[in-house]
Amino acid sequence: MKKIEHIGIAVKNLEVSNLIFEKLLGAPAYKFEDVESEGVSTSFFAVGPNKVELLAATNPDSPIAKFIEKKGEGIHHIAFDVEDIVSEIERLKCEGFVVLNEVPKKGADNKLVVFLHPKSTNGVLIELCQEIK
Repeated sequence: MKKIEHIGIAVKNLEVSNLIFEKLLGAPAYKFEDVESEGVSTSFFAVGPNKVELLAATNPDSPIAKFIEKKGEGIHHIAFDVEDIVSEIERLKCEGFVVLNEVPKKGADNKLVVFLHPKSTNGVLIELCQEIK
């Protein structure tokens, strides 16, 4: 793993939350993107070399909607940048981590993504990201 790529925060209202984080970080979101396969709208903020991703559900069956219903708004996941996502999946499986989607899928911000189950990572949803080239 190369670095923390971003921290994902689940929010009820993306527009309201964008204003809050714009004030907090002193700069507007630099990117907005819908990820239909996940039922989510996202915005990204730059924080030095890292990013904060805000995620709002676009339908009541999306993972973000279910997360907010169960836990409320807040930190949803920590994403790590990896060089070779397929190799990293195999390495982590051999270490005993539970991979939620063993085949990388297209995520936001031009990334291939895979998630690790929070039950195998001390209650934290972990996302692995690899830049699509």
